[in-house]
Amino acid sequence: MKRFLHFLIIYAVWLLLTWSVQWQELLVGVLVALFAELLLGDIFPVEGVKIFHPRRFFWLFVYFWVFIWAMIRANFDVAYRVLNIYLPIKPGIVKVRTKLTSDMGRTFLANSITLTPGTMTVDMIGDHLYIHWINVQSPDIQKDTEIIVRHFERILERIFE
Repeated sequence: MKRFLHFLIIYAVWLLLTWSVQWQELLVGVLVALFAELLLGDIFPVEGVKIFHPRRFFWLFVYFWVFIWAMIRANFDVAYRVLNIYLPIKPGIVKVRTKLTSDMGRTFLANSITLTPGTMTVDMIGDHLYIHWINVQSPDIQKDTEIIVRHFERILERIFE
């Protein structure tokens, strides 16, 4: 039943994107939704209809603006580091810990970190993420976690947990 619900959601998105009721597009939509469900059905973030809870949509909206603000700040920081030849750059890979337990939440966090200029998620092992950082500020896991992860993680916990 869970997989059928996921199939219906994917197919509904297909119908909204194509906005057509021609039989060819309906058939291709069924095939694409079936293929997507078979490949990706296990990574849906929540069970059943909890995915449609209004609280999740609210926090997703909030997260969008937090993420946009983090990207803007990081873009200016990286641009400043590139243009200022006297500003030291200390690249390195840091290990941070996340409190997120769901695979979808961790993936969302890792991708958000990677999309923010100056950082890139290299690996995820358990509750640790290994991140390449343009300017390593501390060898301490707790301090690095606070700087890189916490502002995203607080909101992602409300969406995916």
